[in-house]
Amino acid sequence: MAHQLLQGKRGIIFGALDERSIAWKTALAAVEAGAQIVLTNAPIALRMGKINELSALCNNAPVIPADATSMEDLEKLMTESVEKLGGKLDFVLHSIGMSPNVRKSIEYTNTNYDNFHKTLDISALSLHRVLQTAMKLDALNEWGSVVALSYIAAQRTFPGYNDMADAKALLESITRSFGYQYGFAKKVRVNTISQSPTVTTAGSGVSGFDAFLHYAEKMSPLGNASAEDCANYCVSLFSDYTRMVTMQNLFHDGGFSFTGVSHMVIEDINKMAGSEGNS
Repeated sequence: MAHQLLQGKRGIIFGALDERSIAWKTALAAVEAGAQIVLTNAPIALRMGKINELSALCNNAPVIPADATSMEDLEKLMTESVEKLGGKLDFVLHSIGMSPNVRKSIEYTNTNYDNFHKTLDISALSLHRVLQTAMKLDALNEWGSVVALSYIAAQRTFPGYNDMADAKALLESITRSFGYQYGFAKKVRVNTISQSPTVTTAGSGVSGFDAFLHYAEKMSPLGNASAEDCANYCVSLFSDYTRMVTMQNLFHDGGFSFTGVSHMVIEDINKMAGSEGNS
């Protein structure tokens, strides 16, 4: 996307771990569109990831560590970002999600509740913390845009997605509730993008992910949306062209969310039925 949709705009990108992550692609797309950005992630993720490589690709964007569950860290992040970028922010990408229960393969019906609380705090309440901090510090310009990444498991059941489904449902609820408040207070927009299953380091840890990916590809009239496509969509939501869009969960999934069943899936079912009948 070579169009300078974000010329003169400033923003924070949360959650860029490596070149497969949507946040990484969004950072590149935002800078290409003319934005100045700050990159941030939890300190442990900064040590594990390649964010300094990304910084070099983004005009040496400042990298500021921040635990998104820490109000102190978030206040420091917002304050330093405004200082380093030379003015208030115009956009924020929330690309944060982690479930200890998923990582430890603990089934949903036998959940560890301490882990569950961590899932909700990291993956959903962190958005509330980011928004509350930005509002408290008046860190976002009027008509600013906050985008968080979600998944259709917030509305439909995907067994392997575990407690992350509950986290995404909460994330989308916070988007509506805080979006209402922030809209009236400062004309700031808050939306979620419900993205196709995407090959990322985080997504690949979900049980049955490959099956999700192939099923969605066959169900979606346009196929699965790539990380690059999602990044470009994020840029459009950061831009002034979408200034009247807020409190929405926006499906970016090639039509998967509104397809009951596709002819490709029916063909696969018929083939399986035929092979079972012949066996």
